[in-house]
Amino acid sequence: AGAEMLFNHLSLRTDKKTTVVTTNLAFNRWNEIIDDKVLVTAMVDRLTHKAILLNMTGKSYRMKETQEMMNKQI
Repeated sequence: AGAEMLFNHLSLRTDKKTTVVTTNLAFNRWNEIIDDKVLVTAMVDRLTHKAILLNMTGKSYRMKETQEMMNKQI
């Protein structure tokens, strides 16, 4: 049900509003959390049409902060 709601939301915003989506899961793995392959394909199609995709890599800031906090406790 959540996937259909997301799809409907994306459809309503197409060519009208800017949408930012962040995820740790690559598009080719979305079918691992959404069973409907047709729905996944349609969502990815809408998200990537006229899109700027940023693939951010690097070390996690949260992990760095956690490690610094743990080092202060020792």
